[in-house]
Amino acid sequence: MASTDITSDRKRPDAPGGPGGAKPDDLAGLEAGLDALDAVQVRRTPLREVLVSKVLPPLVAVVLVLVAWELLVRAEVTEVYKLPPPSAVWDSAADMWLAGTLLEVVWTSVSRGLLGFLLAVAIGTPLGLLVARVRLVRAGIGPILSGLQSLPSVAWVAPAVIWLGLNDKMMFAVILLGAVPSIANGLVSGVDQVPPLFLRAGRTLGATGLRGTWHIVLPAALPGYLAGLKQGWAFSWRSLMAAEIIASSPELGLGLGQLLENGRSNFDMPGIFLSILLILFVGIAIDLLIFSPLERWVLRSRGLLVKN
Repeated sequence: MASTDITSDRKRPDAPGGPGGAKPDDLAGLEAGLDALDAVQVRRTPLREVLVSKVLPPLVAVVLVLVAWELLVRAEVTEVYKLPPPSAVWDSAADMWLAGTLLEVVWTSVSRGLLGFLLAVAIGTPLGLLVARVRLVRAGIGPILSGLQSLPSVAWVAPAVIWLGLNDKMMFAVILLGAVPSIANGLVSGVDQVPPLFLRAGRTLGATGLRGTWHIVLPAALPGYLAGLKQGWAFSWRSLMAAEIIASSPELGLGLGQLLENGRSNFDMPGIFLSILLILFVGIAIDLLIFSPLERWVLRSRGLLVKN
């Protein structure tokens, strides 16, 4: 009778080292590999690398623009009074600096813009939460916010002047009407992208109402909210420039928008180019000093900003 005892090279499930009993060394290696995948390696970027990757490219771009600008002037593509050389714009800036008015003009607009933006955040944040969390409010106000966001801010200057007069209140009203819809819609978009599992887990742990909003909804919606804040600042700055260009009064002082309008009235092309460059510089500076660090912090806190 043939033997039924068949020898096989395959290990039984209950044998040491088989599928049901892996060797301790193998388990240790597996755990080490998983730990390596889960670990977020964060290192401080060297100063030299920051200068090369962050500072040098914009400087090179600015130099190339200035060179191209100078070449266009030297090629006489148009009259000099229409396209002044960079040196004329620099002379205009130097004259304002020596007169002590350059920083004053910049600060007048920046202080208005930042204060108006903070007011817009204080209004747009609770409004966005209300629209995002209350279905009836969303149905009634949601389309209005979307429409206001697409409405050019310059359209609000004329009624704001009639309602409030030529003063700072008019400026802030134009900023709010331009920025609040963007901030609120950004927060609504961020709340809509919160996974329902987070909300259920929060309710299970007792995080409901305002507590759930503070500890669950807002942190999870932070990327969309931050995008809304960034867009809200852009609308604030553009709304302010439109208001300063159209509405002028000695009580309002001299801001960048009014400086641009004065250059147009006096046909001062160097002054016009200087105003445009200053407006552009402020917008870039606010983004680099405030919003870019916030974005990096949000990405780093979520493990999305990792150096391999």
